[in-house]
Amino acid sequence: MTIVERVRALLGDGALLESGTDRVPRIAPGSPDAVALLLGTAHQEGWRVRIEGAGTWLPSDAPADLALTTRRLDRVPAVEPQDLTATAEAGIGLDQLRQQLADRGAWLAIDPPGLAGRTLGSVIATATAGPLRQGFGPVRDHLLGVTFVTGDGRMVQSGGRVMKNVAGYDLTRLQAGGFGAFGVIVLVHLRLRALPRADVTHVLEGSRDELTPVAEEIAAAGQTPAALELVSPALARRDRWVLAVRLVGSPALVAADEAGLGRFAKLRAEEAHGFWMRLAEGFAVRPVTFRIGGVPAASDELLDLLQHQVGDEWISAAPAAGAIRAPSRPSRCLSPSSAHPGRCAPPSDTSAPTARALAPLSPGCAAHSTPAAR
Repeated sequence: MTIVERVRALLGDGALLESGTDRVPRIAPGSPDAVALLLGTAHQEGWRVRIEGAGTWLPSDAPADLALTTRRLDRVPAVEPQDLTATAEAGIGLDQLRQQLADRGAWLAIDPPGLAGRTLGSVIATATAGPLRQGFGPVRDHLLGVTFVTGDGRMVQSGGRVMKNVAGYDLTRLQAGGFGAFGVIVLVHLRLRALPRADVTHVLEGSRDELTPVAEEIAAAGQTPAALELVSPALARRDRWVLAVRLVGSPALVAADEAGLGRFAKLRAEEAHGFWMRLAEGFAVRPVTFRIGGVPAASDELLDLLQHQVGDEWISAAPAAGAIRAPSRPSRCLSPSSAHPGRCAPPSDTSAPTARALAPLSPGCAAHSTPAAR
């Protein structure tokens, strides 16, 4: 009996999304129990399983005998606006979840980078936080509990549905950024906030050197913006660097913070939405035509991001050669060991997306370099 026939017998025809002879079978279990059944069988049979959500980030040619996608786990069993909690399955799209929460007057205060269709489970597994981490913390701060299925088919529940959970090992927070090391996330209990009545964005254009002290002044003044980002011209789609400040909350509190932004220009609501969406999607740009030392590098937008994060002296353009080169400089790997010889990217002290963006520059030490916590 082939893998496809065995899966069809276990889960039914509805779970089989792709089964061509020239591609890996893609299986979409319809419930957490079905995920446990599939993984338990795969463990017994020795099948290699590739895990994906919507498949927007993982390369489609990753070696495996079958691909398990969580895209059919898209239900929201519970939303409790009065308790500011919700329970959602891991395969639901983040935009779809946001809409359902907004209809109940609730808000999940995370805005991870990536394409619009990425799933809740992928956001947690990769711990990719966007600009809202400035005001509301990283992904792990929004988790109350997680249910996951181990590689041998056991279902494990960590945390709970309320803010105060039982004492013990904090397996819930370990899921954030675990990249599936503990199992396949199938159900998540989330900490919510009330949907803000005011949400405004102010921007200031200038050079990077001019805007950096302005950002420091905002932080020193005791203001609490939801997001404070210095954005390159390529990502902002403007002629100069942009310092963006996002304020959310009650109208009175937002108005008080706006009073300290005299030189800033306020964006219209639709402009602000487009600005933050472009910023999020800018982190998801896939490498295209450039190479560094024979290794694929980033596209224009991502290279501009790298220049912002590690400095112009690390990356320079060579248009005549149609390539990007890194000037000679001593290696600054976080790990003393390296799987392959060659120059390593500088260590990241920012977010996980930036660390992954630097990885193509440094295949030897990418596996050892871990982004520092903010």
